[in-house]
Amino acid sequence: MVTTKRYHLAQRPAGVPDDETFDLREIDLDDPTGGEVLVKLRYLSVDPYMRGRMDAGESYAEPWAVGDPLRGAAVGEVVDETGTEFESGDTVVGNMTWAEYHLADAADLQRIETGALPVSTALGVVGMPGRTAYFGTREVLEPRAGDTVVVSAAAGAVGSVVGQLAKLQGATVVGFAGSDEKCEIVEAEFGFDACINYESTDDYVDALAEAAPEGVDGYFDNVGGPITDAVFSRLNVDARVAVCGQIALYNAEEQPTGPRKLAKLIETRARVEGLLVGDYAPRFEQASADLAEWVAAGEIQYRETVTEGLANAPDAFLGLFEGENVGKQVVQVEE
Repeated sequence: MVTTKRYHLAQRPAGVPDDETFDLREIDLDDPTGGEVLVKLRYLSVDPYMRGRMDAGESYAEPWAVGDPLRGAAVGEVVDETGTEFESGDTVVGNMTWAEYHLADAADLQRIETGALPVSTALGVVGMPGRTAYFGTREVLEPRAGDTVVVSAAAGAVGSVVGQLAKLQGATVVGFAGSDEKCEIVEAEFGFDACINYESTDDYVDALAEAAPEGVDGYFDNVGGPITDAVFSRLNVDARVAVCGQIALYNAEEQPTGPRKLAKLIETRARVEGLLVGDYAPRFEQASADLAEWVAAGEIQYRETVTEGLANAPDAFLGLFEGENVGKQVVQVEE
């Protein structure tokens, strides 16, 4: 038996979550029995979609009940197992609790080897965010040489990779990010052709007209809200839109009326498609292999924001909605 600290959903938040949303408990975990694995967690992923799981309403991710452990993608080390293919010392990734230790069914884990890359990248550029960018760009946006692609949340884990993949296809890429510092990273490190600081820009439509004078052929939407309204007004004929996230609306207690820009879709015959990366699960291995190859070759750059200590996991999660991270936000369980 091992004792671990673990976060649970204390109450459903109204609007923006706060410290009262999270309950850190100390619990005992039994030794693994047949087909189970005890994992010592090293890194946790915190992601915007988790906000929807804190509400009672239906969503594409099943809501947590009050009192449930918080869960997400995590990387850890096998410390004990019974009747499985894993061995002590194996590094594994899977859907695990926000905790120091997690008792998992072996079927829910995957052994990983990231080579020269840090194991945390299994939660980022070669993990779920990277795969989301991979399939969203290649299967939905389908950028071609000469296209103009716009990416919101361009400094984030998904958006930063989307822009780079579009560049590899010969597109001109414009990003939206929340500070001059982030825009500098988006342009200098991630290779975007232009970046618009949405915090200091009064008119998104005018800013887009300057950054993308030929209009928009592809839009990867991570945020929704006024940025998406502005991009819709600049769509070209036969444009493609991938709707991946709506972080601007996740904490809204009442959803605003809309959408109001659909008339533009009639004019442009644009295609708008929702994106859930889980739909591409049979092809995850190939996506991760391709992404790792591009990273190793220097064709894709990535950033991680690492918060140290399990106790700081709520702050890392809440910081996503304040734009505090660049690239993938992870929590290193031990300081």
